[in-house]
Amino acid sequence: MAVKREIQASVKDQKLVEMRRGQMIRGAVSLFKQKGFHRTTTREIAKAAGFSIGTLYEYIRTKEDVLFLVCDSIYERVQNRLSSIDLETGSLQDLKLGIAHYFRIVDEMQDEVLVMYQEVKSLSNEARSYVLKKELEMVGMFDQLIRRCAENGELSLTRDHQKMLAHTIFVQGQMWGFRRWALQKTYTIDEYIRLQTDLLFPESSSKGLAEIGG
Repeated sequence: MAVKREIQASVKDQKLVEMRRGQMIRGAVSLFKQKGFHRTTTREIAKAAGFSIGTLYEYIRTKEDVLFLVCDSIYERVQNRLSSIDLETGSLQDLKLGIAHYFRIVDEMQDEVLVMYQEVKSLSNEARSYVLKKELEMVGMFDQLIRRCAENGELSLTRDHQKMLAHTIFVQGQMWGFRRWALQKTYTIDEYIRLQTDLLFPESSSKGLAEIGG
């Protein structure tokens, strides 16, 4: 389990910290997309977030902290959404539900996902290591669901195939963001979820998947 990196704030009100950092994330994502991490200044981030540079430094210490918050927000959202599923049940229906949840989060956070993969190289070694560990934890949640499905006879896969399937699901979710310039001209997110799930599990019915994930 990756130990969450502590970002220092001089403000003690945690709700206010979360709100202000959320504003920073939204402002920074737009700027990082347009200009890149290195060409964006903390003053520009503060302006985009709607407050002064002095206020910005009450909630973070460095520009890297903002990029780190962008990366971490994605994985927190995925983890929170997947935590609603019983990973030990071993149901193919739960696995499909997990896929739908994850793909929808990528749809909701397309810009954040794109920025994270473009700019993660700009993080320090320590922060980059944390982000990569968090990604593996998300893959691990799918691996656990897949393994239980196999143990219960709902999937017939070797252990190596189970692990590869977990990585495949994770990458297919990201593809919705990376290839949106092409995919979203043709498919809605509901159609994308249905088609990808049909490809992953061609012998099982994906009927009702949109209702499950909606």
